Amino acid sequence: MKYIIQKFTALILTLLLVSFFTFIAFQVIPGDSAVASLGTSATKEAIEALREELGLNKNIFVRYVSWLGNALQGDFGTSSQFGMPVSNLIKDRMPVTLWLAVLSIIFILILSIPLGIESAKKEGGLSDRLITLLTHTAMAIPPFFLGIIITLLFGLVLKWFTPGKYVGFKENFGQFIGYLIYPAIAIAIPKIAMVVKFLRSSLIRQLKMDYVRTARSKGNQENVILYRHVLKNAFIPVITFIAMVIADVLAGSIIIEQVFGLPGMGRMLVTAISNRDFSVVQAIVLYIAAVVILINFIVDILYQRIDPRVRP
Repeated sequence: MKYIIQKFTALILTLLLVSFFTFIAFQVIPGDSAVASLGTSATKEAIEALREELGLNKNIFVRYVSWLGNALQGDFGTSSQFGMPVSNLIKDRMPVTLWLAVLSIIFILILSIPLGIESAKKEGGLSDRLITLLTHTAMAIPPFFLGIIITLLFGLVLKWFTPGKYVGFKENFGQFIGYLIYPAIAIAIPKIAMVVKFLRSSLIRQLKMDYVRTARSKGNQENVILYRHVLKNAFIPVITFIAMVIADVLAGSIIIEQVFGLPGMGRMLVTAISNRDFSVVQAIVLYIAAVVILINFIVDILYQRIDPRVRP
């Protein structure tokens, strides 16, 4: 319990530090949200009035404390670009990014683990060489190019979906998921290749350990040794890598959202940065940081449960 409390305390402190530096960074960089919102032709009086309305004329530390207090209540301020609460913008776009992430993670887990196991079991064999070739190829293809290939093949040639014809989850959930499958595949393929490579290396390393030779000498079958003993030990380092992949996917895939025209968090972040909509940028950066930190927290807890060596 003490270990969990320590990790949770570190999580809270890290989030506070990230929120502070994120807020400060966007306050000191050149540019003015009021000017970006009203345009350079706006009068000085109008700009000053908007600055006062947005609280930009207050001390930076006062603004941070006020922003943090509101953020803890789910209020991230008002978007200078859209003129509406940031929380409403996030609420509309969050499901797109989350469902895209969920589909991607499902593809990653159900494909990478069996492929990694098969490759390690047949080390040096035909299936191992074929899987290795495919993983190296998948890792070499840039995500945006993979998205273009998928759009061309499945959208324009096979006509399994219509590129650009995104359907909102509130309109038709089935069509919404159906459209997200293709960008999810584009996200998942390079990640699958990385997890397969990492899992294969970890399994091969474990299969050469003394305890495996001992288990074989006692007459245990190879599958029993692999699934009952080796896999658990091989997964200890792999868990961290998979967690990094999941955090990366959950944090948003900006390029893929742009390629497939998805109104997700990543696309909104690009738009907000280009329009100096700092309230939106701060909220999304804080969301990304929270996802990464929370995933790391979960991994630390899992590590303690799986590996007795890290228990206090």
